[in-house]
Amino acid sequence: MSDDDLVERARRLFSGPVEFLRSAPALKFLPDPDVPEIAFWGRSNVGKSSLLNALTGRKAIARASVTPGRTQELNFFDVGDPLQFRLVDMPGYGFAKAPPKVAEQWRRLVRDFLRGRHVLKRTLLLIDSRHGVKPVDIEMMQMLDEAAVGYRLVLTKADKVKASELAAALAATEAEARKHPAAYPVVHATSAELRMGIEELRAAVLGDAEL
Repeated sequence: MSDDDLVERARRLFSGPVEFLRSAPALKFLPDPDVPEIAFWGRSNVGKSSLLNALTGRKAIARASVTPGRTQELNFFDVGDPLQFRLVDMPGYGFAKAPPKVAEQWRRLVRDFLRGRHVLKRTLLLIDSRHGVKPVDIEMMQMLDEAAVGYRLVLTKADKVKASELAAALAATEAEARKHPAAYPVVHATSAELRMGIEELRAAVLGDAEL
């Protein structure tokens, strides 16, 4: 199948039904592992909700937490009718506003989910174009490496930096990806606001779900 065919199939799929399924504050609340899953992860305020909304063509399928760092649940969304795969909105990391006990509970939930979810096909790890890869991002990349979960690095808010700065951020992020065994070598640059890179990322998500 050509890239153009995949882009068109992804466009049609995401323009169809995308429905919230459930929130899982603990592993016992996870849906049955009966379809492929693609997870979205990143630091608080990285633009995860905006990107999910842009990918699905909705205004508020994913809502940003009022207090960043407070959302401690995995949110699941069904894509397609009949159901094709699920998107998993993982809680943002960066614990400035979270008590230590809450942060540790979050880490345990995420670690157990990553290690034990055999239908998890890919994680998209979001990086703010304005700030680049931070030490906490590298820590999460190492967690994904250890869990042997393949992941893509996705730059968000690409419209907020100059073209030269975006090129530098892309190069630096690709260099970091090469250091990690589970990281996909191609880095995606996106802007939810300008819909930059959205079609390509949709196609990548569909391709990953069908692996």
